[in-house]
Amino acid sequence: MPEARIELLAVGAGQERLDRFLARQVPDLSRSAAQRLVDEERVTVNGEPARSSYKVRAGDQVVVLLPGDDGVQELRPEAIPLHVVYEDDALLVVDKPAGMVVHPAPGHTGGTLANALLAHSPALAGLDLPSSEQRPGIVHRLDRLTSGVMVVARTGQAHAVLSAAFKAHAHRREYLAVCYGRMPRKTGTIETFMQRNPKVRTRMTSRSGQGRRAVTHWEVLAEWQEFSLLRLRLETGRTHQIRVHLSDAGHPVAGDPVYGGRRRAGSVADTRLRMYVKGLGRQMLHAAVLGIRHPETGEYMEFTCDMPGDMKAFLAMLNEVKDASSP
Repeated sequence: MPEARIELLAVGAGQERLDRFLARQVPDLSRSAAQRLVDEERVTVNGEPARSSYKVRAGDQVVVLLPGDDGVQELRPEAIPLHVVYEDDALLVVDKPAGMVVHPAPGHTGGTLANALLAHSPALAGLDLPSSEQRPGIVHRLDRLTSGVMVVARTGQAHAVLSAAFKAHAHRREYLAVCYGRMPRKTGTIETFMQRNPKVRTRMTSRSGQGRRAVTHWEVLAEWQEFSLLRLRLETGRTHQIRVHLSDAGHPVAGDPVYGGRRRAGSVADTRLRMYVKGLGRQMLHAAVLGIRHPETGEYMEFTCDMPGDMKAFLAMLNEVKDASSP
């Protein structure tokens, strides 16, 4: 079933929370499912993304994009190897490899992190949580082609506390990225508003000046003739935030298939490096650090995941080309 677009016009003089309004107006849509659609920015009010707490007023035009099911079936455990960074009764921290989808979605009904989690911790299937059928214990996500650290809740209490912390951005998230070009200075901040691209709904944009506030802090760790290695800290956590911010700033992430990272490869001057960059299988983006407060003890904990082999190999190639061109 393809994606469905539902257009609603609010009538009446009263004010009602957006999630309640959606659950009442859209057949077979629960309030928790409505909240998820809002969080995924699949709901707009008068052309703009809104929060679940937004009070719908008479005359508001509400548009809902319902994802197609595309044959998504019951989630089943799959014995997929997991790189476990930390584990206790409340938490499971893993290093997600690039290429792994976090939870089932159209076109990806198996082989996901969610399938692997059920095999590793069968008790997750019994948690009475929002979206638990397809997202057992998952409170945040990484793009399929992004690697790095993720935390999973193993109890209902942990899920509630961690979900609230992520929604309030009360955590630390640092990434490593190799991008095109050189930044204008050694450190800086990109602050924009972000929303879905009105022409391509699967993409985001920060060029419209509308949407939700998005803030990314960056620091240059190394530079080459045509590339830079950056450490980036998210102050907010919008969909594709780093990839969009760097691309719209003229520095797309190397290998990014959506936001210009692959198109730019043809402009690389060195022939061997150009071919290498064209062969990158994914965006060179890695979630390196995640800092959270333990949902039961309140203790601050920080988890790190080393840069994966494909990114290390790319840096080695950049250094090799740099050394070969040095007098």
